[in-house]
Amino acid sequence: MSQTSSDNGKTVAIISYLTPVGWIIAYIMNNNSKTTYATFHLRQALGINLLSFLLGIINPFVDIAVLGWIFELGLIVFWVLGFVGAIQGEKKPVPYLGGHFQEWFKNIG
Repeated sequence: MSQTSSDNGKTVAIISYLTPVGWIIAYIMNNNSKTTYATFHLRQALGINLLSFLLGIINPFVDIAVLGWIFELGLIVFWVLGFVGAIQGEKKPVPYLGGHFQEWFKNIG
């Protein structure tokens, strides 16, 4: 029985990183059977998605294209680190902001 819960948490964690729609689906799946592992990754993925959304809003107003590319590359690195962590079964926060994501979104999940 615990193996199924662990697999379910891992599936939810992986789905949460796929797209914003995937995050919503993962959130609903996690509400059916909550796991701390899935909740951790839901918070990380939400933080990355919100950063991406904010960057999409701010980037057109900044005339320094290189700066926008650097931030986009950083978001891609965050996403890859979170996604790989979800696949490997690790609860490892993304650098610099992962701990903040856990604190800011502690009511999620």
